Amino acid sequence: MISKTVAPLYFADTYAHRHTWIPHKARCRFTIGVITRGKYGHRLIENIKKNSDFKVSTIEIPESLPDFIEAPSDFLADLNLDKSIFSNDLIIAYILHPDLTPEIVRLAGENGARAVIIAGGAAKAGSGLQKISEKYNMHVELHEICCDIEQCGNNVVNEFASRFGRPEIKITTKAGLITKVEVLCGAPCGSTWHMAKGLLGTGTKDAPGKAGLLVQQYPCRAVRGIKGGIHKAGELHKKAVEKALEESG
Repeated sequence: MISKTVAPLYFADTYAHRHTWIPHKARCRFTIGVITRGKYGHRLIENIKKNSDFKVSTIEIPESLPDFIEAPSDFLADLNLDKSIFSNDLIIAYILHPDLTPEIVRLAGENGARAVIIAGGAAKAGSGLQKISEKYNMHVELHEICCDIEQCGNNVVNEFASRFGRPEIKITTKAGLITKVEVLCGAPCGSTWHMAKGLLGTGTKDAPGKAGLLVQQYPCRAVRGIKGGIHKAGELHKKAVEKALEESG
């Protein structure tokens, strides 16, 4: 099992081995249900709609929640949520509450979701997720920052990660300056596209460092501070630029 505090945590499933997955271009559109809370999740929704043909639906959890929720199922029932959200191919949850997150994952499993990505890291995800994952044969991932999502062997997450997650770009240069940046895969929040625009006209030697700075200046919701997730996001983008420059020759 991967460390809960540093790297994303995955709960392996058997779903992909028992069911045939048809890529979204060969069937109905790939569908994503996003559960937002307060300011969290809205930028991801906007960016997915802008930079893909994935179909997105949303519901909102109240921003203000009790610190402890004794009966999560009753609490969510009182919110009268539209349960159709849980039948999407992929659920991305910005619950950020250890009592409610497992119940949200359970609802996803009951209603046929194929995979769940939980934003905010393991500390706010609650307990029992592996048991829920196994019960419903549903893949579950926990991420501190969503720009470290990557293809993992699960077909549903792979479909999403083909466009959103760990940054991958293609750079064109002329006379030592960057003239074009193509985003092949970018952070769900949109920071990769923001970085791409900011790098135009930048010298190749300065580009990696500037890339990290641009991402940290972007209004991302990642944790700030000396060891915050925003620094990891900046480092991922810096490395993506370095790799793209090497490949550009």
